[in-house]
Amino acid sequence: MPKLKTHKGASKRFKVTGTGKIMRRKAFGSHLLTKKSAKRKKNLKQPTIVVPEEHKRIKNLLPYA
Repeated sequence: MPKLKTHKGASKRFKVTGTGKIMRRKAFGSHLLTKKSAKRKKNLKQPTIVVPEEHKRIKNLLPYA
């Protein structure tokens, strides 16, 4: 079997935790921030866990993660 290439875009967007969960950043936190409340902006900063239904797709992009 040849070595598999990692999808570089996915490797920059997703990180795998020690327990195997996949972390991602939340959307809508980069611009147009004046109309968003401080609570909402604070919550957008925190990474979140990818839903289990998407794990197989992301694992195909990150074969060695």
